[in-house]
Amino acid sequence: MIQAVCFDYFNTCTSAVVRGEGHRRTAEILGVDPDVWLAVLDSSYPERARGGYGSLLAGLRRLCTEAGVEPTTAQLREAAAVRLAAVESDAPLRAEAVGVLRALKDAGVRIAIVSDTWVELPMILPRTPLAPLIDAAVYSSRVGHTKPHPAVYAAACDKLRVAPAHCLYIGDGGSHELTGAARFGLTAVQLRAPDLGSHLTFDAEPDWRGPAVASLTAVLDLVGAPMLVG
Repeated sequence: MIQAVCFDYFNTCTSAVVRGEGHRRTAEILGVDPDVWLAVLDSSYPERARGGYGSLLAGLRRLCTEAGVEPTTAQLREAAAVRLAAVESDAPLRAEAVGVLRALKDAGVRIAIVSDTWVELPMILPRTPLAPLIDAAVYSSRVGHTKPHPAVYAAACDKLRVAPAHCLYIGDGGSHELTGAARFGLTAVQLRAPDLGSHLTFDAEPDWRGPAVASLTAVLDLVGAPMLVG
């Protein structure tokens, strides 16, 4: 019996993530060539997601050093605000996300967001409509490991107070999260929404052969929770 559901955040609770112009604007503020900045973001992602770059300001300073520039504190502060807004705007919630999580909550199913992220999502998630609907949030940068490390799934199960065998994991497949969840004992299901395919992701697992759904709404059928109207 499924007692809890863990949702990946980016590309799962949100629509397909595509980098918008805010990232190039961030680079311009810092005095970095935008293409160089995007390359530094990509190469640093694994360590940033494990918490290795520290706070947003400290991390931006380190990224600038790697890009060969030395911004002022004022530039860093302006860039931090623009970056946070860019990450948020790149990933709007799926239209059905709030309704699905509310239906699960009303059915007594515990809910966690489990995300590979630097410092942005812990700042963004509390102000989204999902915040009052979740029981736990697990951020890789706070765990010190990214998916598919078992510590991530262990943290989620501990926070939800549920055995892995009674927990469902839903994700698009980035970071080999589905394989990791299944190995830890969760029931892993891939979200194959129509908008996914050319989205921004890292370490995708295109060879996933396990169960899949085309929308978040289908998760309700998996746990037997009715979708409420209104």
